[in-house]
Amino acid sequence: MTASPKTLVAALTALVFVMSSAKAQQALPRPDGPFKGISNRTLTGSKPDFPLPVAAPNDAPNVLLVLVDDAGFGNSSTFGGPCQTPTLTRLAEQGLRYNRFHVTALCSPTRAALLSGRNHHAVGFGSIAEFAGGWPGYNAMWPKSAASIGRILRDNGYSTAAFGKWHLTPDNQQGAAGPFDRWPCGLGFDYFYGFLGGASGQYDPVITENNTTIGVPQGKNGQEYYLPDDLTEKTIQWIHDQKAQSPDRPFFIYYSTGATHSPHHVPKEWADKYKGKFDQGWDKLREETYARQRKLGVIPDNAKLTPRDPAFPAWDSIPAD
Repeated sequence: MTASPKTLVAALTALVFVMSSAKAQQALPRPDGPFKGISNRTLTGSKPDFPLPVAAPNDAPNVLLVLVDDAGFGNSSTFGGPCQTPTLTRLAEQGLRYNRFHVTALCSPTRAALLSGRNHHAVGFGSIAEFAGGWPGYNAMWPKSAASIGRILRDNGYSTAAFGKWHLTPDNQQGAAGPFDRWPCGLGFDYFYGFLGGASGQYDPVITENNTTIGVPQGKNGQEYYLPDDLTEKTIQWIHDQKAQSPDRPFFIYYSTGATHSPHHVPKEWADKYKGKFDQGWDKLREETYARQRKLGVIPDNAKLTPRDPAFPAWDSIPAD
């Protein structure tokens, strides 16, 4: 998995910005403040003190954190890959590219580390949520002692929302009875729209909204339903709704696609754009990507292309059919 380089910086910047503010709280949730009004025996001369919601520091940035599932470092054109990602490239050109964002090679542990800022074993994820166990670091149970970035920012005045793949809730806690403390809304997000498990069809996902599983959505106006489009529309709608009520309140959005994880569902018009683009085979493709990455500077000039592992056959050795 890779994350948009600029959004990682933005998320970190938001945390530093919030926690360095005089208003920031090291201990969350923030306790109720003392009554500062005047309470006489009658209303005469009395002055109410209305509790106000927690406000983020002035000029706190909005943050959109995008996580693309199972996309390798050499997949996107932003990092020299063959898949064209011009929007990500424009973001990178305005910010920074990182070439040492290491993952755990598993979905749940990487997400737990990214959202908690801690080693994945420290928050219970030595494996994926489907394989919950009874051992420290491998129980796939987010501990009460750890707060997510969503919780920290929400309790410091942000609106928070998560869209897409979650994969941090144990299987036996995903039903209507919960418990919901390890669902997105229980871990600091005001709103969630997506799926709780590790994989879901792009055409027929089982969607959960907040703490309710609403089932398989249908396409609109005769159009076939497609999850990535739905997630994007829901995200935009949530931003509009949030800003309509509180235009000065910053937001934190965790946008985690269901693609490009299996099942690999992609509309034909998108697949057709890449017809023939990979006919040269993986040996040649790796060489081409390596050359583009050196040209972009995302790997140093003296970087060596690793040899193909013997477990994988040479492309030229595979029959044409």
